[in-house]
Amino acid sequence: MDLSKTLDDWPYEPGKINVRLIEGEDGEPRIQLRIDLGIMQLRTTGRPDGVRPNGYESLLEYHEARLDEHVENNGSASGFVLTEDECRELREEAVQYYHRYVCEMVLDEFEGVVRDTSRNLRVLDICTKHAETEQDRAVLEQFRPYIVMMRARALASQALKDEEPKAAIHALDDGLEILRGYFSETGQLETFDESSEVQILKGMREALTPKLPVSQGGELRSRLKQALEQENYELAAILRDELKNMKD
Repeated sequence: MDLSKTLDDWPYEPGKINVRLIEGEDGEPRIQLRIDLGIMQLRTTGRPDGVRPNGYESLLEYHEARLDEHVENNGSASGFVLTEDECRELREEAVQYYHRYVCEMVLDEFEGVVRDTSRNLRVLDICTKHAETEQDRAVLEQFRPYIVMMRARALASQALKDEEPKAAIHALDDGLEILRGYFSETGQLETFDESSEVQILKGMREALTPKLPVSQGGELRSRLKQALEQENYELAAILRDELKNMKD
């Protein structure tokens, strides 16, 4: 069937993520993504293409079940291996979830973003720990900062949607702490501040900070902590007295 009319009715816009949510013929929602040569359609739950490999929701769930069985039978994960083909298939499947969580972010479906980014982080973990070859153990790790950043953004955005700015700040701080740990463990801590993922989360945090209600007591406690860190004990004593004199 010629798709020209369908594509003409929804023109591709370079530089923009063109996404829409439609209702399928079965009454279930579908995400559609307009790309330069067509339209990509994804299911909103389960594996985006609707396939159930080996009767499981996804290949990841299948291999996780295999791992659980291996641990139960052997007492540990030692000896459990993912072949090169299995790792390749997991990477290909992860791309489907990547497309979906990018679309979900555009659609403000933040819970879906958290679900799918958390899921793809599990792919990285199982490949890093159990891939047969060093290349398969390492190839996905380059994407960890991006996935962590997207997950933190989604958690913060959902918190803001729920009118919980403090929870949003907490989600961003958690994301930044995870990223700091990643850069430290990989020997790249000196590039932490220059990382685009870190800059995105810091920028979002700075934009949110003025929205936080700051109590006088909270500000004094923050100044007290800073004074103690700087070993300015005279100022610290004054701040402690102010806190004692404050009425709740």
